[in-house]
Amino acid sequence: MEHFASKILDDVDIQILDTMQKEAQLSNAELARRVNLSPPATHARVKRLESEGFIKRQVAILNQEKLGFDLLCFIFMSTNIHQAEQLEVLEKALSSMPEVLECHCLTGEYDYLLKVTNKDRKELESFIRKLNKLGIARIQTSLALREIKYSTVLPISEK
Repeated sequence: MEHFASKILDDVDIQILDTMQKEAQLSNAELARRVNLSPPATHARVKRLESEGFIKRQVAILNQEKLGFDLLCFIFMSTNIHQAEQLEVLEKALSSMPEVLECHCLTGEYDYLLKVTNKDRKELESFIRKLNKLGIARIQTSLALREIKYSTVLPISEK
């Protein structure tokens, strides 16, 4: 693994990160056992990895369908906004919308890609109306029919 992180992180750090991204609910004692360190040494490394920003946060990943969010959409958007201040207002508005799971600024034909979840078509229509009020020039919405792969795991280990 030849990149910036490999000069800062040793093999044990990589093992800790890889294990935690796959099984964040592990106790410190179990994590220590898996990486062959004492629990205090493991805890110290995890705290260092957090403070250095390698670990952003630990979360529970919820089941969308069981919670009634039946529509997963990808929304491509174009805007005619080019002033930095106006773009900042737009991006702040997008960031504050709870339906938006992800928002990416793009190159190419569209300016933004949103990953959005809604409970039904009515909620999606209401969400699109909110987008239209932000001065979006063009919107293309694609509904996900089914999920083939979903992962938050980065390929940091060489296994």
